[in-house]
Amino acid sequence: MQNAAAAMAAAAARPAAMAAAAGSSDYYARLLQLCQTAANPSAGRAIHAHAIKAGLLVSTYLCNNLLSYYAGAGVRGGSFRDVWRLFEEIPAARRNVFTWNTLLSMYAKSGRLADARAVFAEMPERDAVSWTIMVVGLNRAGRFWEAVKTFLNMVGEGLTPTQFTLTNVLSSCAATEASGIGRKVHSFVVKLGLSSYVPVANSVLNMYGKFGDAETAKAVFDRMPVRSLSSWNSMVSLYARQGRMDLAVSMFENMEERSIVSWNAVIAGYNQNGLDGTALKFFSRMLSDSSMEPDIFTATSVLSSCANLRMLKMGKQMHSYILRVGMPYSGQSQMTNALISMYAKSGSVETARKIMDQAVISDLNVISFTALLEGYVKLGDMKQAREIFDVMKNRDVIAWTAMIVGYQQNGQNDEAMELFRSMIKSGPDPNNYTLAAILSACASLACLDYGKQIHCKAIRSLQEQSVSVSNAIITMYARSGNVTLARRVFDRICWRKETVTWTSMIVSLAQHGLGEEAVGLFEEMVRVGVKPDRITYIGVFSACTHAGFVDKGKAYYEQMRNEHGITPEMSHYACMVDLLARAGLLTEAQEFIQQMHVAPDAIVWGSLLSACRVQKNADLAELAAEKLLSIDPDNGGAYSALANVYSACGRWNDAARIWKVRKDKAVKKETGFSWTHLHNKVHVFGADDVQHPQRDAIYKKAAEMWEEIKKAGFVPDLNSVLHDVDDELKEELLSRHSEKLAIAFGLISTPEKTTLRIMKNLRVCNDCHMAIKFISKVVEREIIVRDATRFHHFRDGFCSCKDYW
Repeated sequence: MQNAAAAMAAAAARPAAMAAAAGSSDYYARLLQLCQTAANPSAGRAIHAHAIKAGLLVSTYLCNNLLSYYAGAGVRGGSFRDVWRLFEEIPAARRNVFTWNTLLSMYAKSGRLADARAVFAEMPERDAVSWTIMVVGLNRAGRFWEAVKTFLNMVGEGLTPTQFTLTNVLSSCAATEASGIGRKVHSFVVKLGLSSYVPVANSVLNMYGKFGDAETAKAVFDRMPVRSLSSWNSMVSLYARQGRMDLAVSMFENMEERSIVSWNAVIAGYNQNGLDGTALKFFSRMLSDSSMEPDIFTATSVLSSCANLRMLKMGKQMHSYILRVGMPYSGQSQMTNALISMYAKSGSVETARKIMDQAVISDLNVISFTALLEGYVKLGDMKQAREIFDVMKNRDVIAWTAMIVGYQQNGQNDEAMELFRSMIKSGPDPNNYTLAAILSACASLACLDYGKQIHCKAIRSLQEQSVSVSNAIITMYARSGNVTLARRVFDRICWRKETVTWTSMIVSLAQHGLGEEAVGLFEEMVRVGVKPDRITYIGVFSACTHAGFVDKGKAYYEQMRNEHGITPEMSHYACMVDLLARAGLLTEAQEFIQQMHVAPDAIVWGSLLSACRVQKNADLAELAAEKLLSIDPDNGGAYSALANVYSACGRWNDAARIWKVRKDKAVKKETGFSWTHLHNKVHVFGADDVQHPQRDAIYKKAAEMWEEIKKAGFVPDLNSVLHDVDDELKEELLSRHSEKLAIAFGLISTPEKTTLRIMKNLRVCNDCHMAIKFISKVVEREIIVRDATRFHHFRDGFCSCKDYW
């Protein structure tokens, strides 16, 4: 190459001698060709100048070589204007198809397709090369359909495509998944006898791989007389993409030679088909059994598997390797996204955030953003999660759903509903996971009217058929106080009920005090062959507890263990203790606790303690409270419950002592509050609430209501006030309990005869329970109260719980 450059320099210095020695333009043409090979633009321009002086530009051959030289320089960054000027200087009579093809190729290779089309349209004559240049240029520019159409026009002109034409049009057919045309092109390949030409055969193989037609691809592969490494890799990749990992690995094992592409195809196949553990084992085999070094694609698949398996340690090792070998990832969006997802899903959210902050936002995809968002959601950091959500572009339904689910799971149901409304206005259509989450938020807030709207949307979008959505609808209606609608939905989906569906309905009936119906539904469930699970039995035990079905509860407990092989868990033990204690069988409940195979937790002792108030058993209450506080010293409910027992027994000094102990230890009592949902807004009330904008009207209505029910025969339960104050102040405090204020607000805010739905975070007290029975009769309304354990349907002076709660 150095000798050629020296010769060119010498020729440029001695034009007269050179012209005499060559005697023709051929020598100049060969020198120009050397200039292109040696990438020596200055020498080429010198040769051009000497050719002009020698009067040799009359040669079409030399002119074409000059044009080819300048066209090549133009593609490498030279002047397109110089090429066009030279083309214009060539007399039309001396321009042949090669001349035009040279200009056409320059524009096509540089991606200037508009100029290429203009030249192609102006050409007086086109050959197979002309058409091939256009097919190749369009294919490389991603204009696949245009490439295919150009090829069809070429064949229509009666021209025979070259091997290069065919490889490019097959690539375009693969990219557009134009299977019909692709198969015709394959037939054309066979007709031309090019099936044995490896590049063409590989293009055919790759095309069928993109079509997902493994059978035809395998037939092409089997007929290939000579197979390249690319041929084998195409088959391995095809089987891996289809999830046929046994065939992919079998093909891999039969390869005589492998490249990093071969290993990557199998690793990615395992990863993309949910076999992440196997993907990592195969990666370890690559490191130990081959000399291959992981590349960006290997690292991305490995990081994805580490993310799915929450394998932070191995993910960090992969990240360290990337940094150690200097593998570039700052400009590789796929790698950056994989790192963010791995750290976020593995619990190292702050590291994921640092990588995101260092990256170019446009390089990040919705998957990495969503992984980071979900990482913050798991930590309960909804502020950071929302920041990530707000900077996301092109948010898909998964991202919206992740944010809505995050709000719902962290108790921010108002925010979940507000975001869902925004999604309906400007986001993608919600999927079944979105609807299930927002229905759960509606259930928590008892937003019956809005829940009905979501139900209608689920019906219109056919997503009511989803098990998760239909179960969420049942729960929404039940927790919003309308168990009738919940049962109606349950009955309509009888053809596809699963265990969780039956369980949802059984729990709903139990919570509404319909113990007999709940038990009957459980018996039907077993009869039709649906197997109950551990949660089903919690529901049926709850039904027996609320209905007082002690014997049935005991029988189901034995059935759970002996017939269905379910080992009792703490939640089952707690249900049984609650069942026995509520029925007044405190001694039996205590003996049951002593026979448990695990140490009782706070819930078990809490159930026993709560029952002691009804039975006025202070001695057992003291034992239960002592055990409960030894497990959870900051349990304010334990102090309250024990004080309640003392108060019920008339032991006021002991009750005061307990309150003092709690105060001295600075143990906070859980604040009681109630809420109701009216006009798409949640209204929250605390005891003696002063925050509501309609405070004066609410207090006025509460006072009127209090006097009316007293006239109707209601006697306030002053024992429900645990403070040492006079009776008049006790009455005032009782009249302003949060649920009474919520009812007063409902009465002044809704038409007559409207059902009121009130939610409370704690159990309703004795006084409120009795008062609401009288209120329902006086105002002639149904009042549904959902407290911490169940629903109370008050109507005409009676409660659905039959005063057993």
